[in-house]
Amino acid sequence: MPAMLRALWLYRGFILGSVKREFQAKYRNSLLGAAWNIINPLTMIVVYTVIFAEVMRAKLPGVDSSFGYSIYLCAGVLTWGLFAEIVGRAQNVFIESANLLKKLNFPRMCLPVAVVLGALLNFAIIFGLFTGFLLVSGNFPGLVFLGLFPALVLLVLFAIGLGVTLGVLNVFFRDVGQFFGIILTFWFWLTPIVYPSSALSERIRDALAWNPMAALMRAFQDILVTHRWPDWTSLWPITLLAVGLCWAGLTLFRRHAGEMVDEL
Repeated sequence: MPAMLRALWLYRGFILGSVKREFQAKYRNSLLGAAWNIINPLTMIVVYTVIFAEVMRAKLPGVDSSFGYSIYLCAGVLTWGLFAEIVGRAQNVFIESANLLKKLNFPRMCLPVAVVLGALLNFAIIFGLFTGFLLVSGNFPGLVFLGLFPALVLLVLFAIGLGVTLGVLNVFFRDVGQFFGIILTFWFWLTPIVYPSSALSERIRDALAWNPMAALMRAFQDILVTHRWPDWTSLWPITLLAVGLCWAGLTLFRRHAGEMVDEL
């Protein structure tokens, strides 16, 4: 592990350059350029606020704010989007970078690290706008907001551990990526993001205990909607799972790094 970290640090210019090139390429032929990175999420936040807070008058049990459901929805959708982007891109990163892997000699783990940094850059822009909305609307949670950072670290660890594991398997079994895309869709709807868990029957709520993302999404919702610290003890299962997946992903990568290049 220390050797890998040293190698990643030595190639930090390569990693940051990859993130920069991808960000610029995304809007290369666009008149508004990177402004779309602000316009798109801003539009989404406005739509959620207008539709659910003003038109549908959606309310959450125990939440008095007229923006309660809008904030609840954004808290889940934005953080789930970060998770889905990291996992989705990491599971395909080795296949998409096949030519690069064959032509250049560099630490292969630079690619997943670049995926994480690129996803965090996109998330920082959209979540920064959402934070601005919380401040303007008088719904900023105050000191409790700091609880987001350990929860986000846990989300990223879980996402990259799962993404790298799937990424290595996807090189040898291409159905893995297609199959997991279907699973991710079902996983989203089986997680209390669009609906509150209180709307479910007790039996279904008990079943959600097996969904590692349910507790993590609830942590974000507790912080941003009810302005309270999350139940940290409920995050132990996903913490252990995240560490286990990171170990599994690194082990698979180390064992099959050479074979991956041949397979590609």
